[in-house]
Amino acid sequence: MTQVFFHCSTTHGVLMDRRGTSVTSLSEACEAATCMMRSLIATVSLEDWRDWVVHVSDESGEEIDRRFAPRQRCGQCR
Repeated sequence: MTQVFFHCSTTHGVLMDRRGTSVTSLSEACEAATCMMRSLIATVSLEDWRDWVVHVSDESGEEIDRRFAPRQRCGQCR
């Protein structure tokens, strides 16, 4: 298991993930980042998440992937 962090950013600010999530593989981390972004976009809120980016970083802070806001909703996301 590896601890990864999903930091969200836009040109207006950054939201840091301070807890992180345990994953078994890089593909699991990438899938979780995609589903997280899709869930944020689908949530009714004052924030427009479509311009945000999810940065997947490892425990040392190195970025291992970056996910841009998807254009369609994911049926597999929780």
